[in-house]
Amino acid sequence: MDTIKKSKSIKNHDLTASENVNNFIKKIDKINPNINAFLDINKEKALKTAENIDNKIKKGEKTGKLAGLVVAIKSNINVEDFKITAASRTLENYLGSYDATVIQRIRQEDGIIIGMTNMDEFAAGSSTETSYFGYTENPAAPGRIPGGSSGGSAAAIAAELCDLSLGSDTGGSIRNPASHCGVMGFKPTYGAVSRQGLLDLAMSFDQIGPFARDTSGIALMMDTITGFDERECTTIDWDVPHFTQKGENSQNPLKGIKVGVVEQFMEVSDENIVTIIEGSIDKMVDMGAEVVELSFDYIDLCLPTYYLINYVEFFSATRKYDGRKYGYNIENVCGEEVLRRIHMGSYISQKEYSGKYYKKALQARSLIRTEMKKLLSDVDVIAGPTVPKLPHKLGTSLDTMEMYAYDVLTVIANLAGIPAASMNAGKVNGIPVGIQLQSKPQEDVKILQVMAGLENIQNK
Repeated sequence: MDTIKKSKSIKNHDLTASENVNNFIKKIDKINPNINAFLDINKEKALKTAENIDNKIKKGEKTGKLAGLVVAIKSNINVEDFKITAASRTLENYLGSYDATVIQRIRQEDGIIIGMTNMDEFAAGSSTETSYFGYTENPAAPGRIPGGSSGGSAAAIAAELCDLSLGSDTGGSIRNPASHCGVMGFKPTYGAVSRQGLLDLAMSFDQIGPFARDTSGIALMMDTITGFDERECTTIDWDVPHFTQKGENSQNPLKGIKVGVVEQFMEVSDENIVTIIEGSIDKMVDMGAEVVELSFDYIDLCLPTYYLINYVEFFSATRKYDGRKYGYNIENVCGEEVLRRIHMGSYISQKEYSGKYYKKALQARSLIRTEMKKLLSDVDVIAGPTVPKLPHKLGTSLDTMEMYAYDVLTVIANLAGIPAASMNAGKVNGIPVGIQLQSKPQEDVKILQVMAGLENIQNK
């Protein structure tokens, strides 16, 4: 049953919200100890919310678009009375004192928040192995990383422990785990979703977005969380599309769509992954899409540009974790990757080095943004691999650059501020492989339409 059908069945009382929550609680109790997707769960509050929704439905009162659906939240998004740890010892005892804007909007639409998910510490990672609370297992490829930094949110969807989940994406932190766990993950246009209540990793890149098992779930959550927020300076005031309606009304969403394929995105990827992606593109052509060959000459510039800016912004964001107001002093208790980024950011931020590194990185980002805009000018979407290599086995020792290499194809969308998503395209030796779709700013709905088209092909 897809997410919208499930929502309708709850509103029709074929399935009650309470039954839905109880079903997930049983699964979480059974499965979560083995995969460690959730760090904090509030069963009583979830059941109470479900009971209230069931009573509203019985009385014939209007309910929201997420009525009765169970939602998991990444542990760097503030939810009142839940532990907002960012998977770090720094904040291990911190309870959220307010709801982030996206949480308020989920509650307004009668979504039921079940708990907080695991992640890389302060979102600094691509594997969910750097969490202070232990790694997360990949339900779709046991023994391998689920990806990161939103690995818990992706794993919770893959293991069917909730209907929907939220993650944050700074350089691929939604799309990377979506690819590795074989689910759908969507990074909206920068500014399309309020960041109010999100713990910063790098504020000029960070974006909150949804995970789901189908496009109808992505559409429902995008309809819920997208839109201007006067309290958050990066949000854009734009004509927000009706994602659910667009997804449902597409009879043949791929007919006439121009799909850009970038030569360099394929060249840096494992050949087995490329074979899977090419198969998906062939299916799109069979459905009426037109392929346009493209070239992007700046791929080697993207990772250093991204990480230089990330280091500086992360260093700035962590200055509030000094142990005075809440938590512990971050430098005294954090893990190796977080400390590396703090030290690098501190170094680059110094007056004598900021011109040499940070300002040049900002110039490079402008160049990358301009070039991506050119590439997208003649196509509707760009399709290619989400991640260039398969997820490694848990516990494998990788050097810093090997870990950062996971991000080479995903950081581009964050540098350019464009929407991007990942959905499952197939498997290599039983391991899921994601296809990444990117589009122009504020054309998020085009990506959803292409995802719906690919989903229709896969379900036939």
